[in-house]
Amino acid sequence: MAEAAAVFLAHGIGGRQDLPLPYELLEQGAILALLASFFGLGMLWRSPRFRAGAAGRAVPMPIQRVADSTGLRWLLRLLGLAATGFVVVATLLVPDDGRNPLPYVVYALFWIGIVPLSLLFGPVWRLVNPLRTMHRLLAALIRVPADRGLLSLPRWVGYWPAALSLFSFVWLELAAPNGAAVHVLLLYLTGYAAVHLGAAILFGDRWFATGDGFEVYSTMVGTLAPVGRRDDGRLVLRNPLDGVATFGPAPGVVALVAVLLGSTFFDSVSGAPAWLRLAAQLPVPATVTSTLGLLAVIAIVATTFIGATVLAGQVGNRSPRSVPGLLAHSVIPIVVGYVIAHYFSFLLFQGQRAFTTLSAPLGGGIDPAGGVYYGLISATAIAVVQVVAVVGGHILAVVSAHDRSVALFPRARALVGQLPLMVLMVGYTVGGLTLLFAA
Repeated sequence: MAEAAAVFLAHGIGGRQDLPLPYELLEQGAILALLASFFGLGMLWRSPRFRAGAAGRAVPMPIQRVADSTGLRWLLRLLGLAATGFVVVATLLVPDDGRNPLPYVVYALFWIGIVPLSLLFGPVWRLVNPLRTMHRLLAALIRVPADRGLLSLPRWVGYWPAALSLFSFVWLELAAPNGAAVHVLLLYLTGYAAVHLGAAILFGDRWFATGDGFEVYSTMVGTLAPVGRRDDGRLVLRNPLDGVATFGPAPGVVALVAVLLGSTFFDSVSGAPAWLRLAAQLPVPATVTSTLGLLAVIAIVATTFIGATVLAGQVGNRSPRSVPGLLAHSVIPIVVGYVIAHYFSFLLFQGQRAFTTLSAPLGGGIDPAGGVYYGLISATAIAVVQVVAVVGGHILAVVSAHDRSVALFPRARALVGQLPLMVLMVGYTVGGLTLLFAA
C-alpha cells in the first residue's frame, strides 16, 4: 500500500519554476489587485447590492416542475445509492495493493470532484447523498418519522457537527497513519455512516443539512453556483455572490470555514521541506506532529479571522460578537479558490486512475503504467490556474465582504471598518501563494 499512499502525499503538480512570470512579480500583482479592488469598491459601492435569498431570475416553470418532480428526486437518490454500492463491491473484489479503487474514489473523485460539480450545479450531494436514502429506508422500517425524528435539534448545534465531521476526514487524509489504506478507509466510512444515520434517526433528515460534513461542504460551495433557490423556493439563475450571501450566519460557521481553509493550508505546509525536516527531528510519532500541526493551522485561521472581524466590528461601531458569523460567508470564495489551486491537478490526473481501477471488476483491467495520461495539460497551465484561482477567490471575497460591510456598518465607518479584514485577506493571499509556489 506504500505506493498508493505516496500518491496522496503529492496532491499538486507544478511548482514555482512553472510560473509564467517571476513569483515576486505575481505576488506584488496579486496584492495590488486586492488593494485596487478594495479602494475602488470603497469609492463606487456605497450601498449593499447583493440580495441573497431574494435575488435571481426565475427559470421557466416547466423546468422547475421537472427539477422538483418526485420521480427525478428518487432517480438521483437511487443513482447515488447504486454508485455507492458499486464502489463497495469493487473495493471488496480488488486487492489492497495499490490497485484498489477506494482511495482514488474517496480522495480524488469524491472529495475534490464535489467542488466543481457543486460550483456548476449547486448542492448536488444533497440530491444524491446515499445516507439520506438509507435514512429514509431505515426510518420507514423502524417506523420513525423521517422528517421529524425522535428529538428536536437545538439551534445552538448549528454547523458544529459538520465542522467536526470535516475535521475527522481531513485528519484521516493528512495526519492519520495509513489514511489511504483500504481497511482504514472502510472503517472510517462505516463509522461515519453509522454516526450520521443514528443522528438522523434522532433528529430527522434535517440533520444532514447542518450535521453531515460532506453535504454541508457541497452546499457551501454550491452557493457560488449560477443556479440556486430563492427564499420562496423558486429555482433561479443568479449572481454567484448573491448566492454566497445566503450562507450563514449560524453557530459553528466560523469553525466550518476555518477547518476547510486551514486544512488546505496545512496540506501545503506538510509538504514543505522545512516542515519535513522539523517533523523528522522531533522525538514524537509523525501522526502526533501532523495532528498538532493541523490543529495549529486551523486555529491560526480561526483566530486571525475572528480577531480581524471583531476589530472590524469595533471600528465599525457594531456589536463585535455577531460580526464574525455575519462575515464568514466572505471566506467561501477563498476556500474554493485555494482548493482549486491546490487540488486541480490531483483531480485531473488521479481522477483518471480512479476510473481505471473502478473498471477492473468489470473486466477492464488495470493499466500497468498507472492509467494516467499526464499530457492533458502542461505544468505552466496548471500554475496559471493556481494563480488565477487564489487571486480570483480573494478578489471575490473582498467584494463579498465589502457588500456585507456597507450593510452592517454606518456609511461613515464602512470603509475603515473593513481595513482589518482587508489586511487579513492580503495575508491569506501572500501566504497561499507562498505555500503553493515558494515553499
